[in-house]
Amino acid sequence: MADAAKRLSRNVAGEFFVDSTCINCDTCRQLAPATFAESDDYSFVYIQPREVEPRRNAFRALVACPTGSIGAASAAEARAAAAEFPIELEDGVYYCGFNSEKSFGGNSYFVRHSEGNWLVDSPRYVEKLARRLGEIGGVRYIFLTHRDDVADAEKWARRFGSRRIIHKLELASQPGAEWVIEGFKAVRLAEDFLAIPTPGHTRGHCVLLYRDRYLFSGDHLWWSRGLNRLNASRRACWHSWSQQVESMEKLSGYGFEWVLAGHGQRIKLERQEMGRRMRELAVLMKRAA
Repeated sequence: MADAAKRLSRNVAGEFFVDSTCINCDTCRQLAPATFAESDDYSFVYIQPREVEPRRNAFRALVACPTGSIGAASAAEARAAAAEFPIELEDGVYYCGFNSEKSFGGNSYFVRHSEGNWLVDSPRYVEKLARRLGEIGGVRYIFLTHRDDVADAEKWARRFGSRRIIHKLELASQPGAEWVIEGFKAVRLAEDFLAIPTPGHTRGHCVLLYRDRYLFSGDHLWWSRGLNRLNASRRACWHSWSQQVESMEKLSGYGFEWVLAGHGQRIKLERQEMGRRMRELAVLMKRAA
């Protein structure tokens, strides 16, 4: 719950505010860029949302904030926003919201599938979200891209009897995982689901390609609003930048339309445009290696 006594001075006057517990994870700026901006390693409110859609998005950001650092007056609107999660993006693919501080605000996703539903990385465990996921079939599999974003995966697995999937080199973060990926070749996990090892950010980082359209990219790849292009971070590469460059070159050979990032902005592009952008990024990364 945000504390008005800790309200950051950069916030414009009005109902919405960010307090000093903000960890600058970017969640609110992804969801409500018309309301929140970044300054001095914090987010702040730069425009008070007045219209229906910006206000709705601001309340979604309030709910998703992993540290409860966003304040607003209307509890009723906050409850209404919480009830919207998970939010469908397209064709049975959802953004979970309720981001977790344990994964520094990483995004997680839910896939509704006839052969069993999937959770990709973990939101914080919230009973409201658990009830909603239960209503739409529960969670059969939990795919964990890497050690940083496991958050409350164990709690979710216990709730739904899910099988957690993670690479062997990330297993220390989920030692009880039921399905362990080994090696660095792509693995067909189920119909429509392909795990692609992309070492670099961490030793055993993997992405998940769904129906050759949706790439759940963990911390390997995202859309940069500032650069207006796909991006990866050398500064936030915890294992090997040269391996991450090789992984990006390999991944550029696959086709998809969505990049659904753990950290960073998600984006949908026409398939050929996405392919072009991927190849451009691989070249830029190689030049910087």
